[in-house]
Amino acid sequence: MSFEERATRFLCHGDWLYGILSLPKQLTSRGILIVVGGPQYRVGSHRQFTLLARYHASHGVPVMRFDLRGMGDSEGKMRTFEEVEDDLRCAIDQFFEEVPSLKDLVIWGLCDAASAALFYAHQDQRITGLVLLNPWVRTDQGLAKAYLKHYYLSRFFEADFWKKLWRGQLNIVATMQSLFKTISKILKKDKKSVLTLENEERSEFSHPASLPDRMLDGFKCFKGQSLLITSGKDLTAQEFLDLVKKSKSWQNQLSNFRVKQFNLPDANHTFSRYEWRNQVAVWTRDWINSW
Repeated sequence: MSFEERATRFLCHGDWLYGILSLPKQLTSRGILIVVGGPQYRVGSHRQFTLLARYHASHGVPVMRFDLRGMGDSEGKMRTFEEVEDDLRCAIDQFFEEVPSLKDLVIWGLCDAASAALFYAHQDQRITGLVLLNPWVRTDQGLAKAYLKHYYLSRFFEADFWKKLWRGQLNIVATMQSLFKTISKILKKDKKSVLTLENEERSEFSHPASLPDRMLDGFKCFKGQSLLITSGKDLTAQEFLDLVKKSKSWQNQLSNFRVKQFNLPDANHTFSRYEWRNQVAVWTRDWINSW
């Protein structure tokens, strides 16, 4: 199916934001808003967002991708993923204005863009679906545990590790120092958590919710459909999956009939190979068409 692309701009609290619309000739009533995560702009790593938008537009789905304030071509001060709700709302307003046939939207987000989507989606009835790729649930302890489990321990079973060690190509002292530092961070955090529970009164005000807890709250409040896609060779994904394994609340949320899950065992964080990127696009297309 043929499609056209055109630039768009819109205001958000006095700052001009810029984006690209990929529009098929025959528009459907459901669109996709690609939200950019991290220090990225609307093209994405290895042109990921551009190619994704064109794929879906060629299959009849209108797509918008844009630069958040302070990124790419957009004006304003750079913000964290926890501070972009106004950017998302203004972008969605613009998308609906540009494409009058739209009735609802799916937000597609990778890494901390997925986290931002969970914070925002339940506040906007126009959002009926979320595509969440390798959600960012980063905590110091979670990262340390992920490194220990999925990096250091796996290295001991790799032939390449022992070859480098035998040839003297590996700085074993620096490696062991890094390992002990990681273990120390885990033990210190665990001990601090125990002391906190024993010696302090728990309250909503003295113990602000962690990032994973706030994301879970947003997920629970969202009543639409969700597609979760994770990579097998990505530390961010492993940290998220480790969190899920230890949390009944996360397990219950992901077992909801409105949530569908896929995993690409060999894929990296950004699904950089053609076969990985294409599989993500196909899963997204089929999922959108299924409800």
